Amino acid sequence: MNHFEELVGEQLKTMDKLLFIQSEIERCQQLEVELQSLQKQTELVSIQEEIVQMKMELQKIHRMFEKQTEEVVKSYQSKVQPIA
Repeated sequence: MNHFEELVGEQLKTMDKLLFIQSEIERCQQLEVELQSLQKQTELVSIQEEIVQMKMELQKIHRMFEKQTEEVVKSYQSKVQPIA
C-alpha cells in the first residue's frame, strides 16, 4: 500500500468520524428541541394550574360578593320597610 492509499484511508476514517459526529449533533439538537418543548409544557401546566387556582378564588370572591349583596339588600329593605 502506497502513501497515497494510506492518506485516502485515513481521510475516509476522518470522514466517517465527521459523519458520526454530525449525526450525533443532529440527534442532540432534536433532543434539545424536545427538552425545550417539555420545558414549555411544564410552564404551560404551571400556568394552567395557576388559572384553575385563580378561577377557584374568583368563585369564592363571587360567592362572597353575592352574600354581601344579599346583606345590603336586607339592610336596605329593613330601613325602607319601617318607613312604609
